[in-house]
Amino acid sequence: MVDDFTQFDIDIFALSNKVYTYEYHLGDSFFQLFDNVLVEKGNLNADVVLDKQSTLITVNFRISGTVQLECDRSLELFDHPLKVDRMIIYQYGEEEEEISEDIVTITTGTQKINIAHLLYEFIGLALPMKRLHPSLAEQEDPWVEGEIVFSSESKKQDRDDAEEVDPRWQILRNLKNQ
Repeated sequence: MVDDFTQFDIDIFALSNKVYTYEYHLGDSFFQLFDNVLVEKGNLNADVVLDKQSTLITVNFRISGTVQLECDRSLELFDHPLKVDRMIIYQYGEEEEEISEDIVTITTGTQKINIAHLLYEFIGLALPMKRLHPSLAEQEDPWVEGEIVFSSESKKQDRDDAEEVDPRWQILRNLKNQ
């Protein structure tokens, strides 16, 4: 694999108006291209379908495979399955700008687009916030199962208990309620 981003360039200027399909293998060397280390190792396949029309270009990304993550609790490495389906629309305009997360304006003279950063961003967005090894994810988590509960009902019960403990506060509450 080439150690630069040029292999992810798509020469849109030379393309005629029709649908094109590109396939990429995203392995360890792909992730080493980036300074920000979300993922260091992975084995993913990316199918990119580019539909060029006279006024816009629609690019559909379908990424699937596994990435190697580190468990937040045990620090063990594990393979996490990943599936991503995203779409980006490139529309022609007077200046290059990102209108939204799905729409980008490019000039009519743009020769090529590079999709490496988009692939990396889509993978990063698909990663779970809480990274648990599958063996730990199956165990009961007291924070999830409700053993530790902080609800308004338990706070009210704590207040009722406090009222019984100190009767001086009851006199002040009676004054307040009058």
